[in-house]
Amino acid sequence: MVTIETARQFALSLPGTEEYDHVGRPAFRANSRTFSTLWMPEQRMMVKLSLIDQSVFSAFNPAVIYPVPNKWGLQGCTLFELKEMREDMLQDAITLGWQTVMDKKPNKKSPK
Repeated sequence: MVTIETARQFALSLPGTEEYDHVGRPAFRANSRTFSTLWMPEQRMMVKLSLIDQSVFSAFNPAVIYPVPNKWGLQGCTLFELKEMREDMLQDAITLGWQTVMDKKPNKKSPK
């Protein structure tokens, strides 16, 4: 099991990461791009992964790790059920999500 606070600390431990409000949810960005959001009441964390990484993580247990059920899921947005997650697996996913946004050019539309 991973708590909301532990998930938050994993995200904030990555270089250049800042927390902000994204449509009422705590979100994390680096390089001016969002890579994760916390879904507080649901005890979930969304991490934006490559489609390959999403497939690999989802294969572990699709009831616990699965694509967001809409067009965002088709773009790598992946939900992690925190109550069922191993800490090391979530930390690996957050790091991959962070790396995905760090590999891209900065998004100039994001607020500073």
